[in-house]
Amino acid sequence: MFEKDLHVAFLLDFYGDVLTERKRDALDFYYNDDMSLSEIAEEMNISRQGVRDIIKKAEEELFFYEEKLGLAKKFRNAQSHAAKALEICERESVPDSVRDEIKRLLESVT
Repeated sequence: MFEKDLHVAFLLDFYGDVLTERKRDALDFYYNDDMSLSEIAEEMNISRQGVRDIIKKAEEELFFYEEKLGLAKKFRNAQSHAAKALEICERESVPDSVRDEIKRLLESVT
């Protein structure tokens, strides 16, 4: 069975622009629009197997980019650190003006 790896949708946000339009569209239909392979095949005017092949190749390409560049991992780490820093600011006796400025800066990361 062909199962969805929802991490791919996250990677698509980071690396989608480097994929061909055909690959990007197939992944977008599949992950973001939750279309079936048959529905995508009809939309793209190709076979269901053709859609599956495009999706698998596009997924492999996204995982390759993430392995080499690591942008999605870095983004998630930045989000995690920002959330921890914000939690510390709200827990400690940080002046309101400083806490608000830190909060504003940290929220821009997330």
